[in-house]
Amino acid sequence: MSTAIPDLRQLRYFVAVAEEQHFGRAAARLSMTQPPLSQAIRALEETLGVELFARTRRSVELTAVGADLLPEVRRLLAAAEALRPLAQSLARGEAGVLALAFVSTADYGLLPALLREFGVRYPRVRLQLTEATSDVQVEELVAGRIDAGLVIAPVPPRHAAQLAYLSVAREPLVIAMPTALAQRTGSPTADGWCETPVSLREIAEAPLVVFPRHLAPGFFDTIMDCYGAVGLAPRVGQEAIQMQTIVSLVSAGMGVALVPQSLRHLRRTGVVYRPLAEAVPTIETGLVWRAAEVSPVLAAFIDIVRTHAAFISGP
Repeated sequence: MSTAIPDLRQLRYFVAVAEEQHFGRAAARLSMTQPPLSQAIRALEETLGVELFARTRRSVELTAVGADLLPEVRRLLAAAEALRPLAQSLARGEAGVLALAFVSTADYGLLPALLREFGVRYPRVRLQLTEATSDVQVEELVAGRIDAGLVIAPVPPRHAAQLAYLSVAREPLVIAMPTALAQRTGSPTADGWCETPVSLREIAEAPLVVFPRHLAPGFFDTIMDCYGAVGLAPRVGQEAIQMQTIVSLVSAGMGVALVPQSLRHLRRTGVVYRPLAEAVPTIETGLVWRAAEVSPVLAAFIDIVRTHAAFISGP
């Protein structure tokens, strides 16, 4: 048995003979003479180690093996014909895979709008989405396991040379507080958002629920600076690595939390979100990727993010 692999030309000849059931007609259809066609079919049979046609002086018919093989060969040829347009789509960023990670805060404001627009413009791109803290995303990027990430700034200096960064959105911090505490300091609305500002001094005795500093030093320090600016030293009661968990701990009465304003869309029974009376710090979310590795798909996503960032920032 031959160890050679059939080529596409042989497979096209096989389909032509199978459909015409006649070497002469198949040869005419292929714009060739009959002897080379017969030789090519013999070579294919030798390569596969089976007879594909039962031949007589007057007819040629598919063997049982040939009949079973025919639909598979048609599928192979169709896939081969699709390679060129697929390659062109990949080169234009219209097809492929994008592995994107995101911080939990992005899921309640920035991320849905980006994914909707990207999905409309590039429906053939398959997204692989992973929720992860900023520090994990940076390590995954450096290791080449994801293509890009939505992180809370800043990017660690030790990786700054490898990674490109695009600022996308800045949003103020608000207080997430238990309903009982909110009722003592203002009247919350039914949807959990109260427009009445609250001073940190009014809730200074409440424990603080916060991200661990080693996972998000920039975020942690912003919160501490906010307290420090009014002469307070908060008492950290609980730490959690997901915003959903932080809000759940607030709901359970474990303390208060400073969270990005977009998180107010995360509704939890027993939680009220309120703006701060003091000077309001902001948190920046940005897109980060390996500067030296920008695939067409990633470039397309970056363009959408850049347009979105410009729209948020304004002229």
